[in-house]
Amino acid sequence: MTAAQGTDIDIPTEDGIADAYLTRPGDGGPHPGVLFYMDAFGLRPQLKSMADRLAGAGYTVLVPNLFHRHGRAPVLELPEFIDDASRGGLFQHILPMMQPLTPEVAMRDAGAYLRRLAELPEVADGPVAVTGYCFGARLSLMTAGAYPERVAAAAGFHGAQLATDAPDSPHLVADRVTAELYFGHADHDPSLPPEQVQRLEDALTAAGVRHRCEVYPDAPHGFTQADTASYQAEGDKRHWAALLDLLDRTF
Repeated sequence: MTAAQGTDIDIPTEDGIADAYLTRPGDGGPHPGVLFYMDAFGLRPQLKSMADRLAGAGYTVLVPNLFHRHGRAPVLELPEFIDDASRGGLFQHILPMMQPLTPEVAMRDAGAYLRRLAELPEVADGPVAVTGYCFGARLSLMTAGAYPERVAAAAGFHGAQLATDAPDSPHLVADRVTAELYFGHADHDPSLPPEQVQRLEDALTAAGVRHRCEVYPDAPHGFTQADTASYQAEGDKRHWAALLDLLDRTF
């Protein structure tokens, strides 16, 4: 692991400027790029810390503020620690920001994020990886399907609504994915019930996608997020091992 250098940057999109956090190893050289999709609580110190850890492992990491249409991060004032008592009240503000981020809008933004990664001198030439958390896991899968020529690996952790009955469900992009995929599911996750876990597995297998989907025992939704009551150290440790293994194989 090396020291990471992080900074805030702006990304032009078709709908205005998206603010983002960019972090990379401190050696000054180009490194493989990783597009990091936030969870519903948004771009905050916890996610910057996670991105810095990835950068320390040898990657240039971009964490965009997916709610940029509603303001610069932090869009929502968050407590230092998000406990169960505060979660419901926070989602009253979060859901209205999530709902306009349709697959069409999200993938239009994804194109802007990927273009910015390609322009950065800190990013090595070639395809990039994507990782996402909570609803960001959905975007990770959709980005792999929408931009197969740009995405070599994609991961998602405690993903929500990955394989629904909706006509725009993320699992329906499986036949367009060329990247290797990894998903670490939360056990007993109401946002990803067993039938969706199986539907995702079936879709990826039928499409011939290189992938691994694993259910983490007793892990709650949000198990990677150390600033929330959902954090589970064992699941988080397993997530880091799986993610870094995927990136090591890809790059």
